[in-house]
Amino acid sequence: MITAMPRIAIAVHEFDSAVKVFRDEFGMPVTDFSDQTVSALGAHVAMCQPSGGSNIEIMAPANPTKPLSQALQKFLDRRGDGIYALMLEAADPDAEAEVLLGRNLKVLPKMLGAGGRDIHPSSTHGVLIRVYPENSVSQPNDLVSAPPNYSGINKVVIATNDASVAANTYSVGLGLRADKPRLDAERGLLSVFVHPPEGGVIDLVSPASLSRPIAQNVAKFLNTKGEGIYSLQLSAEGDVGEVDRLVFGARLLITN
Repeated sequence: MITAMPRIAIAVHEFDSAVKVFRDEFGMPVTDFSDQTVSALGAHVAMCQPSGGSNIEIMAPANPTKPLSQALQKFLDRRGDGIYALMLEAADPDAEAEVLLGRNLKVLPKMLGAGGRDIHPSSTHGVLIRVYPENSVSQPNDLVSAPPNYSGINKVVIATNDASVAANTYSVGLGLRADKPRLDAERGLLSVFVHPPEGGVIDLVSPASLSRPIAQNVAKFLNTKGEGIYSLQLSAEGDVGEVDRLVFGARLLITN
């Protein structure tokens, strides 16, 4: 059983620059695990760990002889900086992998040195999903960002060709609780909220009315990039309005 969505990973070319932006510009508490991960996995890894929602994980290749570094470099060469993977947790990822295989999800053989199991994006509507053991990264208590106090990821928006079809994958395939499809007239989208037991919410969307600007943007994303993670939504305290910003290839939507 899937028990949490602890984080979403962003792959970057310039690791130090990304850490600096999230730590200094966004004021988020950031933990750099590179002293452990470069030698073990061949990749730089840092975690933005504000309170609430799911963490933002920053990843960059470091050792081209290691499988994770090779996978990250391949992604960066193909797509540039951007959202790389959605992380889930289960009590036993290998046992969970067998369950997911039985539900017709394309679970890949375990990567050398990896702590979890990968689900190929072709079976999850363009999203690379990694299933890790529970509590795979310790979340410190009561960490908050500097003003305006950005939260973790409250919502992951996944652009799909048909949100109702994608909902079946995430509910039946992954075993997550999903709401009924609803027409979001304001955004011009068909939307299905999916609820991991812990972490942010997943919003599966597909264009329904191209008269709405957001539906137009989602349609453009689908036409140019195909299905996949469209944006990450955070919240902030104070009157920041609504900010739609591209940060290292990741669209961040920040709301009050």
